[in-house]
Amino acid sequence: MSTPPNFAQAFDLSSLGKPKVAQAAPLPGLEVTATNLSVQFLPLSRTTPVIVIAWSARSAESIEMVKVLSVLEISYQGSWVLGRLDIDAEPQVAQAFQTKSIPYAVAIIGEQMVPLFEQSYPEAQIRLVLDKVIALAAEQGIGAPPVEAIEPEEEEAIAALEAGDFKTAETAYKKLLSRKPSDSFAKLGLAQTQLLIRTNGLEITSVIQQATENPGDIAIQLTAADMEIAHGGVDAAFNRLLNLVKATAGADRTKARDHLLILFTLVDPSDPRLAAARSVLANALF
Repeated sequence: MSTPPNFAQAFDLSSLGKPKVAQAAPLPGLEVTATNLSVQFLPLSRTTPVIVIAWSARSAESIEMVKVLSVLEISYQGSWVLGRLDIDAEPQVAQAFQTKSIPYAVAIIGEQMVPLFEQSYPEAQIRLVLDKVIALAAEQGIGAPPVEAIEPEEEEAIAALEAGDFKTAETAYKKLLSRKPSDSFAKLGLAQTQLLIRTNGLEITSVIQQATENPGDIAIQLTAADMEIAHGGVDAAFNRLLNLVKATAGADRTKARDHLLILFTLVDPSDPRLAAARSVLANALF
C-alpha cells in the first residue's frame, strides 16, 4: 500500500452513474464532508487509523460495503474509525480522495491517504486488509498493533508440538481445517507437522546415501526430499522430485508429483524458487 499524491488531485467520476437505490435509514459511520475532513478526520488519523468508504445511493453494492465495514468496525473494538463519503453530496471531497469507482476504500494514517480497494470483497479478505492497515499505523506510532486471535485447535497443536507429540498436533490441525477449510495458517501448520512426522528420528546423511545408492526406489527418494527441505535444502528437494517426475511414469510419477506439490506448500509463495519449480513441473507434465 503506497502513499499516493495529495488530496487535491481531481479524477473523472462520470463512470459512477448507476440507478438510484432507495435508502430506508441513515448509513452507519461518520459522515465525511469538506468541512470536517480537515478539522475532524485528519487530526483523528494522527492517533487512530481512519477507514473511509466512498459510496453512492446509486450503488447498492457500495451501500452494502458501508454496512459490512460498520460491522467490522465494531468487531475491531476501536482499533480504527469508519468514515463514509457520499460522492454525490461531496463531489469535491470524492475527487480529492481520487475516487474513480465505488465502492472505494482508503485509509488515512497520520494525515496520509493509503488506497485499499476499489470493489467489493468478502469479509475475510477485508479483515486481512484492515489488519495490514493497523500494523502499518502501529509502525508509525499510531494505535496498537493488531492482536492475532488464535484458534483453540491451533493452541492445542502448538502445545502438542512443543511436547514433541506430532500426531496430536496433526489431529488438532485437521480438526481446525474441518471447521475452517480455507485457513491458510492451519494448512501450513498441518504440512509442517506432517513433515516432522515423516522425518522424525531419521538422519539426513544416511537417508541421502540410501537415495543415492537406490535411485529407482521411489519411497526413499521421497524421504530424501523431505529430509532436504527439512534442513533448508529447497533447491535440492525440488530438483530431486522434478527429476523423479521426468524419469517415471504411471503411479510412480503420480506419487512424485503429489509429493512435490506437498513440499510446495512449505515454501513462501513469493520465493522465486517456487515459481521456477512450478514452471519446470508444468513443462514435465504437459
